[in-house]
Amino acid sequence: MVTILSIFSILLSIIYALLLLFLNKGWLNLPNFAFKKIQPLTKVSIIIAARNEEDKIALTIDDILKQEYPKSLFELIVVDDHSTDATAEIISRYANQGVKLIKLNESEPLNSYKKKAIAEAIKIASGELIITTDADCRMENLWLPTIINYYNQHDYKLISSPVAYFEEQSFFEKLQTLEFSFLIGLGAAGIGNKMASTCNGANLAYRKDVFVELGGFKGIDDLASGDDELLLHKVAFAYPGSIGFCKSYDAIVFTHAKENLKAFIQQRKRWASKSVKYKDKRIVALAVSVWLSNLSLIVNGLLAMFLPVLLYVFIIQYLLKLWVELWFLYPVLTFNRRKNLLFLLPLLTLIHPLYFIYIGIAGNSGKYNWKGRMVR
Repeated sequence: MVTILSIFSILLSIIYALLLLFLNKGWLNLPNFAFKKIQPLTKVSIIIAARNEEDKIALTIDDILKQEYPKSLFELIVVDDHSTDATAEIISRYANQGVKLIKLNESEPLNSYKKKAIAEAIKIASGELIITTDADCRMENLWLPTIINYYNQHDYKLISSPVAYFEEQSFFEKLQTLEFSFLIGLGAAGIGNKMASTCNGANLAYRKDVFVELGGFKGIDDLASGDDELLLHKVAFAYPGSIGFCKSYDAIVFTHAKENLKAFIQQRKRWASKSVKYKDKRIVALAVSVWLSNLSLIVNGLLAMFLPVLLYVFIIQYLLKLWVELWFLYPVLTFNRRKNLLFLLPLLTLIHPLYFIYIGIAGNSGKYNWKGRMVR
């Protein structure tokens, strides 16, 4: 029995290693974006869904209004999602600068308020290209022109762009930044391998006509989350090869890690809940194999206290996992200029399976709290 468990565990770790080597190839397949001088003509609608963001929303709006892109070619639409603080009041102060405010006023409870907010904004959007970001994000002045230049050069239907954590205040937040860099890298690598699987709605662009043609969020609106990944899957299915990743530091939007473990777990449960809607069986199979690989590492670590022979299996699994994660993360962290976080990887590689196993189960069952509301 021990021999079978050992062989199965090593096999799972080898599959995980091969997967990360494959994804590393996908990341390297993505060329660093080179900005070209092109006459700006594309009209853009930037959309933000905001709920109780009075402490950050003004900073985000200010950053967007400072973009080095013709003011006549972009509009900012902010949707207030039933905020109970001064969010709507702050947004309204920017009306004289062209910022449009929409207030959701549904009398009946919804499960997907964010999708509703984005869909309502798209109805009045005049842009050819929709760009979504979050109310707590920051961006440099070249963010918008970089994404538009990338779109003009490649004419993708949907463009995923990088997101990164910054301004960490604790060791826990630094660990999150490292793990989040891994997730953003995985999404980009999937696109590089022509197998788009994940993206982040804090920095996502897509053509308005494609959104309308595919029925918007119809068919994926029963989940609170998924305005990014599940839409990505719809576009990838309808238009194979039409997804791009803007691999440019200038295209990054920055946001903050969660301040405590409870908020972190709620966020990851929300992200994991989208997997029940994945239609690409290849992605599902890969996700299951990664989950099993992490499970086997923890099981062998626990059983090693009673069966010392499994300690060797645990060490082999851990070292293999650490090596391939370092191999994958090094170019990703080089790109977003955070190589200083690599010293945390031995610890993250060890503790990551603990929460990953839990989230894999909890994210696909039950409800979770999102901005003060219980959703599923």
